[in-house]
Amino acid sequence: MAEQLYAAVDCGTNSVRLLVCRRSGGRLIELDRRLHLTRLGQGVDATGRFHPDALARTLAAMADFGAELDERGVRHRRVVATSAARDAANSAEFFAGVRARLGVEAEVIPGEEEARLSYAGALSALPEVAQPVLVMDIGGGSTELVPGSEAGPTRAVSLDLGSVRLRERFLHSDPPAPAEIGAARDHVDALLDSCGIDFASVASWVGVGGTVTSLSALAQGLPSYDRALVHGSVLARADLAALTGRLLELPVAQVAKLPTMVPGRADVIGAGGLICATVARRVSAELVVSEADILDGIVLGLAG
Repeated sequence: MAEQLYAAVDCGTNSVRLLVCRRSGGRLIELDRRLHLTRLGQGVDATGRFHPDALARTLAAMADFGAELDERGVRHRRVVATSAARDAANSAEFFAGVRARLGVEAEVIPGEEEARLSYAGALSALPEVAQPVLVMDIGGGSTELVPGSEAGPTRAVSLDLGSVRLRERFLHSDPPAPAEIGAARDHVDALLDSCGIDFASVASWVGVGGTVTSLSALAQGLPSYDRALVHGSVLARADLAALTGRLLELPVAQVAKLPTMVPGRADVIGAGGLICATVARRVSAELVVSEADILDGIVLGLAG
């Protein structure tokens, strides 16, 4: 039943992810969800170009995805690329590589569409959250903030700021120096001040993406990552601030040894936590974590 299979690929600054679903009646059933941490955005903020090693890692992941989709016979595919591909001058090699390995064109979607897809995906798995809601997706190169209601998003804001970008711009020491952390926090605050979102009106705050799910696993002290325990978990704002502070005090080598922490995220999780904790100071609601995100939003669109 190849016509009932749908696949979404999200190529971000830090990770490349795949979701495959089958439509059964009116429901979508997840068949496969996988991730490679390839750091496509390595150095892009400084050089404006993809690093050859980062491009090779990312295209190897795309080859893995393509083989999986070909084996399953998935015809309905969509590949979206976010901030790293928006910023790179030598993106033609990336697009050609994706086309060769997945058989479809990678779409560089604007931040606003990225935000809308994240909103739809996140709330598809959290149907009973108080309104109005703010959905937040902290990526490697950008952060999406999407306020909305049961009727859908009311606006979409894409901040030119993510865990990789913040780390590369401000947090140069290992561990970061207090002055570096202060400068990074001031930068996040300045962007939030000018983003136009009424944070005080938010009744529910939902977080998606690798930063938030990793923070949840760490806060719960999980010995190994468990999606069932992460999804729907609640991160109190005080716990979030304390956890972020601890992560920023540790050298990357020690962060990498924490349970559930993968090496490709260890050097940027503190920066992602800083973004999250800075937003938390403006929102009265605690953070609800959703394992469903932009991938789920893409598949929902493909399946109609």
